[in-house]
Amino acid sequence: MKTLDLDAVRAFVLAADLESFTRAGEIMGTTQSAISLRLRRLESQVGHRLLERTPRQVRLSASGQAFLGVARELVETHDRATAAFDSAKRRLAIGISHQLVGTELPARLRRIKDQDPGLVVEMRVAGTRELMQAFERRDIDAALVLRPEGGRKQGKVVYAEAFSWVAAIGWKPQVGRPLPLLTQGESCAVRRAAVRALDRAGIEWHEAFMGSGAALLGAAAAGGLGIAIMAKRAASSDTIDVGAILSLPKIPSQDVMLYSALRDRQSRDTLQALAFAFR
Repeated sequence: MKTLDLDAVRAFVLAADLESFTRAGEIMGTTQSAISLRLRRLESQVGHRLLERTPRQVRLSASGQAFLGVARELVETHDRATAAFDSAKRRLAIGISHQLVGTELPARLRRIKDQDPGLVVEMRVAGTRELMQAFERRDIDAALVLRPEGGRKQGKVVYAEAFSWVAAIGWKPQVGRPLPLLTQGESCAVRRAAVRALDRAGIEWHEAFMGSGAALLGAAAAGGLGIAIMAKRAASSDTIDVGAILSLPKIPSQDVMLYSALRDRQSRDTLQALAFAFR
C-alpha cells in the first residue's frame, strides 16, 4: 500500500487553490521549484497527472479535480489530529477593509479553516482608518486594508485592487443630469480618486447615496440608485461594470497592504494564506 507524502498533498491543495506554485511555496516557507518537485513525486505516487502547468497558469487536470476533495480531507484530518491535544485554543483577530469584502468571503474563510483547523478567528470588517487605529492599539493582530494615508512603513503590499463603476443591469443615466454616485463619503480615498478622474474628464456628478461598506454600495447599485464606486471583486451578480459602456474614466487601482504583529509561524502562515486568497 502506498503511503502519500503529506507535505506533497498539502502543496497540491495549496497550488490548486491559489493557482500558483510560487504562492504555495511562500505559504509553506519554501521555493517554487521545491513545490514543483514535491508535486512531481506525488503524481508519480498516485500514477496520474494532477496539475496542468503553463507559463502563466496552473490548473487542475481531470484526475486532479477528482483527487482534490480527498486530498483536502486528508490534510484537514491530519491537522485536526495534531491539534487534538492542544491545551489552549489559538485565537487570531483580523481586520479586513470593507472595500475588499465581497460575495466570495465564505471561500476565503474556508481557506483559513483549511490552513489552521484549530484556530479561533475573530474578524472585523471596517474602514481602513478604523482598522489601523485598532491595529496600533493592538486590538487586532493583523489588518488587510487599502494603503492608509501617512506612509506607514511596516506594512507589506499584497496586491493592487482594481475598482470600477458599477450599476444595475440595464440601468441608464438620465440625459442632461449629473451622474448619480454611490460612495462611502469624502473620507474614502477611492471616492476621492474617482471624482478627481470625473472632474478631469469634465463629467458632472452628484452624490446620490453614501454608505459604509461594499455590501451597502452594491445593494444601492442593484436597486438602481446610481453608479457605485467599488472593487470589482465585491460587485454582486445583479450589477455590471458600466465604465466602458458610459465612457467613464478609469479609476486608479489601490495598493492592498498587510499589517501584522504576529510572531508565531503557524499564525503567520494562516494570515499569509488569507492574504494570497484575496489576490
